[in-house]
This record gives sequence, C-alpha cells and structure tokens, in this order.
Amino acid sequence: MRKTKKEMLMEVVREPKKSMDSILLFLVLLLVVWGLIFLYSTSAYNGRVKFHDPAYYFKKQLFATSLGLIAMYLVSCIDYHIAVKFAPLFYLASMGLSLAVLLFGQEYNGSKRWLSIGPFSFQPSEFAKAAVILFLTFLITNSQKKKDGIFWMAGIMLPLLPIVGLVGTNNLSTAIIILGIGVILAFISHPRYLPFIGIGAVGMIFIAVFLGMASYRMERLKIWRNPEAYEKGFQTIQGLYAIGSGGIFGSGLGSSVQKLGFVPEAQNDMIFSIICEETGLCGAVLLILLFALLIWRLMVIATHAGDLEGALISGGIMGHIAIQVILNIAVVTNTIPNTGITLPFVSYGGTSVVFLLGEMGMALAVSRRGKRESR
Repeated sequence: MRKTKKEMLMEVVREPKKSMDSILLFLVLLLVVWGLIFLYSTSAYNGRVKFHDPAYYFKKQLFATSLGLIAMYLVSCIDYHIAVKFAPLFYLASMGLSLAVLLFGQEYNGSKRWLSIGPFSFQPSEFAKAAVILFLTFLITNSQKKKDGIFWMAGIMLPLLPIVGLVGTNNLSTAIIILGIGVILAFISHPRYLPFIGIGAVGMIFIAVFLGMASYRMERLKIWRNPEAYEKGFQTIQGLYAIGSGGIFGSGLGSSVQKLGFVPEAQNDMIFSIICEETGLCGAVLLILLFALLIWRLMVIATHAGDLEGALISGGIMGHIAIQVILNIAVVTNTIPNTGITLPFVSYGGTSVVFLLGEMGMALAVSRRGKRESR
C-alpha cells in the first residue's frame, strides 16, 4: 500500500537523529591530543632558543588545530555529494595554487612549498591531497565506461599528471602520495588486479624521472645508502641515535637529549624519533597502533558507505593517512631515502593539521550517510 505524504513526513519526524561515527571521532581526538603533547615536548627547546618562548610552536599548532576542529565539525554537517559536485573546481584551484607556489612561493631548505598571505603562510600541496580525493571520486562515479581494463584506469590516472607534475617539482613526497591515492581509488572501483602491475611500472618510471630531474634528489639516495659518509646525513644518524637510545620504555616525556639541537627541527619530519627516545618501543608501538585503528575505522566506513561516492571518499582518506604514516616512519628509520614528509596530526604544520581534520570531517559525513541508508 502506497504511503501518503503525511505518513512519510511522520516517519521522518519519528526517525532518530543521525550521529557521526563515535569511534572515528574518538580516535581523531586522541591523536590530536597526543600530537599536541608530543609536539610541545619536542619543540620546547627550539622555541626557547629561537623565539624565547618554549610554547611558541605549541601555541601556533594549537591555534591551527582549533581551526581544524571547527572545519571538521562544519564539513561533517555537509552532504558530501555537494563537495563532489564542486570537485573539478577544487582541482583547478589546487593546480592554480601549485603553479603560484612555483612562481611566487617562499623557498625553505632549497624547496618552494609555501605561499605567504600577509602574516600567514599556506602550503597548497595539503589542499591538493584533499582536492584529488574529491576529483577522482567525481571522475569515477561519473564515468560512462565500464570500470574495467587498463584503458579505463589510464583515463582515471592521466588527469592527475598535471597536479603531480606541479607539486612534484618541489615536493616529490606529496606527488607520491597523490599517485598513491589515485591507485587506491582505482583499485577500490576496479574488479581486476592484473592491470595494477602495469600502473605500478608506469608509476615507478614516473618517480625515477622526477628523481633524475634534480641533483639533490640523487644525493639523497646516496645519503640513504651511507649517511655516515655525507654531512647531510647528520639528521638521519642523530634520528637513529634517538630511536636506539629510547630502549623499551624511553627516557621519559620531556627528557630527550637528541632534541637539544642534535636532531635539526625535531618538531617537523623527525618527531617520531624523539617520540621513540622519550617513550621507547612501547610508546612508538602504541602510536602506530592508534594510526592502525584509525585506518581500520576509515576502511569500515568505506565498506559500509551508502553509495560509491562515500566509499571512494573514505577509501581515499584512508589511503592518504596510511601512505603518509608509512612514508614518515620509513624515512625516520632510514628504511627509504629522506623525502621530507610529516607525521599526520603529530608533526608541526598548521596547514597539514587543518586539512587532515577537514578530511576527517568528510569521513564523518560519509559515516552519517552510511548509517542512514543502511537502515
């Protein structure tokens, strides 16, 4: 029997209010709090020496985190389908900002990665990661072709090359993350495994070309193989000293010796080494476990998403977090060459934490939609 409009309206009124994924929210907040604690412990010495304020980096990160939490809440309240509709505009904006970095960006440690707007600095590559997730979701869900075969995959990956080229000129690590996100989203929507061998081979060639375009990247490969033989291997060696001296339980929070100028800019890419020194193997494993739980929860949300768009958004965010965590820890432990990549929610970086929390807001929005449509 067909329901009347009045009956349908009464069902909507009686329907309980939808809530966001509480487990994901708890994990994100726990990581944010841990990140701020570790950041203060790691950066207090540098803040005191450079700015006469041990809480200098902490206060800036706390401000950015507050903005990020507000952004996370606002994004979680918005229907993610609206964001997907505007994805091409976001993608074009990310390319424009990345081009602006090459032309007008601030140079730091030999790389241009920041745009300055008055007293604020902004890293467009962080925006590019979120824009790529939405843009690929838009492309895949609006594809009229059968999602099968190497040509379909090539058609999905090719539009990424402009942003990868712009970002990769000065930030190879972010270019690798963007390519990784593309592969993961294609994998989610593609029923076969064999074409990924070809995509992987093309990706390796692409990375090799970028490595050969700049001499300092080839130098990093040599430093990775034998850091003791190069002056620039100092950071890697000191980071390994920090990890080794932590032992099982660490020297205690705030008691690191390596952060006292031995590990340069310890609050940035190398913060994991100081965490290992102060909290030991137990603290490092606990932090990795927390990241693993976050990735697992994002996978659960993607699996139970109400539609393909939601699954792709959550899967892309999951891939972003997983790739970045793996790359950062691999760099700090000298498993791979130094790529200058931050540890999500923990390393110092206002732009990074704002956009990461914005992505978490999108995942929470997907979880709300998924719960509603699964009833």
